[in-house]
Amino acid sequence: MLTLFYNFGSCSLAPHIVLEESGERYDRVRVNIARNEQRQADYLRINPLGRVPVLKLDDGEALSENTAILPYLGERFGLWPTGALARARALSLIGFFASTVHVAHAHVSRPERYSDDEGAFAGIREKGKASFHGYIKQIDARLAGRDWLGESYSVLDPYAFVFYTWGVRHQLPMTELANFTAFKNRMLERPAVRQALADEEIRI
Repeated sequence: MLTLFYNFGSCSLAPHIVLEESGERYDRVRVNIARNEQRQADYLRINPLGRVPVLKLDDGEALSENTAILPYLGERFGLWPTGALARARALSLIGFFASTVHVAHAHVSRPERYSDDEGAFAGIREKGKASFHGYIKQIDARLAGRDWLGESYSVLDPYAFVFYTWGVRHQLPMTELANFTAFKNRMLERPAVRQALADEEIRI
């Protein structure tokens, strides 16, 4: 059985949604980052990087990082594109999400990663918020005239949905992003999405 190690409201929401979509039985283990549980010895044995998500596979092997977890789940549950070019495009978008959009957000939520000077935190947060806003505008543009980021619903969509929830959390003008907001509404029509949000106590 698969086991997801996750934290409420983090990027682990994406594989959480995908696992709900699958209909397959799985376990969830919350790693409460606010309580620093990701730095405890037991968890570090699972993921020495001390981050979520981690997906423990049926044989006990642990996968970390959405760049690995989401393609794996997509292949397993038929939520990954077929064809070399379509798969390459999907990996390109996941790479953009993980290395650019997510990192911009980390400047807002984790400024201590980027400076030891607490006096610099406000500026780091401000710049990160502006960059994050710019990147979610790019996601909005990608969604123009289409329901999903790929040719059909895939693991790309729950990952993008995470960023919408973060935009709401940081009080960005998300409703001005008409394509992204319509996408959010389509996501909310999916029972798996509603279940994951309820599990993680997220309201948008």
